[in-house]
Amino acid sequence: MTTETVWLYGALGMCFVALALLFFVVLKPRYRSIAASRKGTLAVQEASLLTRFTDSTVHAVDGVVGRTSGPFNHIVLGIAGIKMSPADFTVMVICGAVVGGLFGTLLANIFVGLLLAVLAPIVAKVLLVLRTGQRRARFEAQLGDTLMMLTGGLRAGHSVLRSLEAVAQESESPTAEEIGRVLNEARIGRDVSVAMEESAARVDSEDFAWVAQAIQIHREVGGDLANVLDQVGHTIRERLQIKGQVRALSAEGKLSALILIGLPIVMALVLAVINPGYLSLLVQDVVGYIMIGVGVVLLAIGSFWLSRMVKIKF
Repeated sequence: MTTETVWLYGALGMCFVALALLFFVVLKPRYRSIAASRKGTLAVQEASLLTRFTDSTVHAVDGVVGRTSGPFNHIVLGIAGIKMSPADFTVMVICGAVVGGLFGTLLANIFVGLLLAVLAPIVAKVLLVLRTGQRRARFEAQLGDTLMMLTGGLRAGHSVLRSLEAVAQESESPTAEEIGRVLNEARIGRDVSVAMEESAARVDSEDFAWVAQAIQIHREVGGDLANVLDQVGHTIRERLQIKGQVRALSAEGKLSALILIGLPIVMALVLAVINPGYLSLLVQDVVGYIMIGVGVVLLAIGSFWLSRMVKIKF
């Protein structure tokens, strides 16, 4: 048996282990545990070796990343709307990095394998940012209907909490989730306006912060809250219309920026697969490493520059 065959079998074995961790640890369904006192003698089952190994892996990762530390903490996942623990998500990213690195090494060379392994957490972070942006955009788009339901409940004679409860029941995600969280915090004694301001900061919505301020001002000085929220809703709908026009005018610039940023990376991957020896010269000399470093720095500067050009604030 040659050395290449041993490396091939070893790589395939590591791929199988990584895929097993991905499907049996991260993607497995979560069942609520039953107390030992309620289990019958026939229901006692000993966990398999794979289950014990995967549980210990997740527990070890959980002890390292915790809940508030690391790039994939529960705050980041919660804002993105991902209902996974930080340990599960981190294990999934690690498995993706291992599988991508091994497949890249087997299909092309070790340079492509290392590149895919490094890109796995970067891609995961980018996807989280994109999902967070989409969730915030949906919340902003639903805010006009949210205020209409809220003012309708107030005019019907309901209290603020009862109107918010109706909004949480009738709205779609993510508005239902955020309003439901506000209600849960209010039920345990927290001030409603404070909970709404924190929710506005969590979804990065200036318009929803205005709603929280309007409710707080109404509690202090009184007045017709429904009329105030109608005025706020009218302002918010006008702002959403202007935002839509701005997005339409800047769509071409955003597409050009994505193409210019992704073109060097895609071309490098294509060349690495078609002609591996063409790029291998860059990792055989110090000058090649310097060129790679300069290219990465210039690409990062260009990406930041383009992102600032197409991001319009008003």
